[in-house]
Amino acid sequence: MPKTDTGPATKPNSLVLRLAVPSPLRRLFDYLPPAGMSDEQARRLEPGIRVRVPFGSRSLVAVLTSVEAESSVPTNKLRHTLEILDAEPLLPDSLMKLYRWSAQYYQHPPGDVFQNMLPALLRQGLAPVRERPMSWQLTPKGLALQADALGRAKRQQEVIDFLQEHKELAKEDIVELEISTSAISALRKQDLIALAASLNEQTPNWHSSANEASLTLNCDQENAVSSILNSVDKFGCFLLDGITGSGKTEVYLQVITHVLREGKQALVLVPEISLTPQTIARFRRRFSCPIAMIHSGLTDKERLQAWTEAREGYAPIVIGTRSALFTPLAKPGVIILDEEHDSSFKQQDGFRYSARDLAVVRARYEDIPIVLGSATPSLESMQNALSGRFTHLTLSERAGDAMAPQLTLLDTTHEILQEGFSAPLLDMIAKHIHDGNQVLIFINRRGFSPTLQCNECGWVAECRHCDARMTLHRTPAHIRCHHCDSRSAIPWQCPDCQSKSLVPLGLGTERSESLLTRLFPDTRVLRVDRDSTRRKNSLDAMLNEVHLGQPCILIGTQMLAKGHHFPAVTLVAVLDADSGLFSADFRGQEHTAQLLVQVAGRAGRADRKGQVIIQTRHASHQTLQTLSKEGYKAFALSILQERRAAAMPPFTHLALLRAEASAFASANDFLLIVRDKVESLIAAGARGQIHSMGPMPAPMERRANKYRTQLLLCSNDRLVLQALLSQLCPDLETLKEARQVRWSIDIDPQDMI
Repeated sequence: MPKTDTGPATKPNSLVLRLAVPSPLRRLFDYLPPAGMSDEQARRLEPGIRVRVPFGSRSLVAVLTSVEAESSVPTNKLRHTLEILDAEPLLPDSLMKLYRWSAQYYQHPPGDVFQNMLPALLRQGLAPVRERPMSWQLTPKGLALQADALGRAKRQQEVIDFLQEHKELAKEDIVELEISTSAISALRKQDLIALAASLNEQTPNWHSSANEASLTLNCDQENAVSSILNSVDKFGCFLLDGITGSGKTEVYLQVITHVLREGKQALVLVPEISLTPQTIARFRRRFSCPIAMIHSGLTDKERLQAWTEAREGYAPIVIGTRSALFTPLAKPGVIILDEEHDSSFKQQDGFRYSARDLAVVRARYEDIPIVLGSATPSLESMQNALSGRFTHLTLSERAGDAMAPQLTLLDTTHEILQEGFSAPLLDMIAKHIHDGNQVLIFINRRGFSPTLQCNECGWVAECRHCDARMTLHRTPAHIRCHHCDSRSAIPWQCPDCQSKSLVPLGLGTERSESLLTRLFPDTRVLRVDRDSTRRKNSLDAMLNEVHLGQPCILIGTQMLAKGHHFPAVTLVAVLDADSGLFSADFRGQEHTAQLLVQVAGRAGRADRKGQVIIQTRHASHQTLQTLSKEGYKAFALSILQERRAAAMPPFTHLALLRAEASAFASANDFLLIVRDKVESLIAAGARGQIHSMGPMPAPMERRANKYRTQLLLCSNDRLVLQALLSQLCPDLETLKEARQVRWSIDIDPQDMI
């Protein structure tokens, strides 16, 4: 950790360091340079370096934002910084601009914004030193080994064969190929392999090589690639609107190929950790260069290593989830955001940023193109494309010989359902399995049943800490709240009437799995949800089994709905399409439509014809009718017309203030004070341009023993709303009532509950 050699002090400092200190306060802090540092030395300090400072009784790592000539705080009240940690900025100017913009736009404490931008070890003061990657390579003895010399030790022979072809075996290859540690250990003990510096480390010309040839593009794909490449040296935002299976990933890969040839880097964002391994595998097949992964599943050390590889330009491709947006690139060339509509790109607590929106801002600051890809674009992106702010690129046909699946609404109003399955659906499942195909069953509820009820008195198992019902799980047996994660044993009798007639109501993935296992005993049934994939590599193991192509039935939640390519799946069935049609959230229709189209897109992605069955008791519902007959685009255009008429996003702008406390009155009284302040500010300068609604209880009023209320602000002018919030938020921090509640502000909220 470098320390500044300050030398003897000649006179008191006249310069001030303005720092972003990690704290809940929405302001920067002024400090004096380290004791003994001259003004000349302080003047050379650059924004983006880390500084260790005293803060109360603690020592914290802050980030320098500027060096100022004076402070509003008297000099004799300013404290000296303790240590300068970096000789040069960790963050480039573009990310410093992004930090300033996002802190202001999202009305968030600037120090906490930096906390989100830096890996944990850097926030603790460690130096960003990249460790040289190591890989297993053949020793001279291993190179001299005769072919099939280890034939009886099959797994060891596979490792030798791999090394003879690829020269090295990296850590990620071991995971991807499912090579056991015992096989590696046995080869090492025989002196056939040894750890050495990765060959990639010794090969700087990564941008000129590829493992796999590009695929032939159709006309729509060619147009998309050429349009993006025409803007490769300047900012441009492209909405790649392609139906499921239309080859959006191939467009990404060919754009990245060009970017790498120019010696630049690509940042690829995906919505879910579960999609990261398969994305990595696809990219590794195409590119023979280092690829950095950044997501929350990494250790702190792994995350810092990947961050440093990207910053130093060692990794030309960076793939990650939401937080990877803040990764610095030595030579940025393009940003690609796949499944741009996905709600996972919006942080729902703490620093509530939208990675999609900030990615567009970053691309503008970097002066590079950004591609937002989706089969079901968000209404915000669709409107930006219609208004000309984004370039709208469409892929209207499936790639290769694949055909779009036939979508059928199955009205179950008069059907007798067997654990949620209608007789016609079960017949279709049997037919597709008999034909040697795979079937995907989608139900967006995990567990066995969402409700446990007494058949005698109507008692329902409810969470003691939330306004929610407990979900029944059978493996292992318990009831659980999916909001606060409290758990209890399954009661053996009703606590109200002591009846033993307790029955599960409603469907969950476990219940569907139980039925299908019983009805199709000779067919492999795989359940894919958050519960079944908790163990490390369990999801990869199941997906690898599916990719073998043998007949099987997949049952899952939205983990299966997006991004996956299952060539052998010919039937997709949605058990209950109605649950999202009547949501209290105004975005409910949009999210339901996106989910249905995404899961439908898993069928018929190769040379086998696909079929999609949507079970519903509301077959005449306009959303289902439009999706089944005209497709997602027609649905999106109709909803945009409704939103415009109702003055709802994207035609108006929202800010949601939330408060929670142990007593409802505390949270509600705080927001009443906030509302009065808002009304005063509106009367002073924004009359008629901003409207407030509330305070009102949140749709789930009590969660984890906290009562929650919210106040909604809306305006047709984003700048006017931002100006009001910039006045309001600093004022709220000074209120004594603010110390009695936990409050937050959510700009452009995606979740109203």
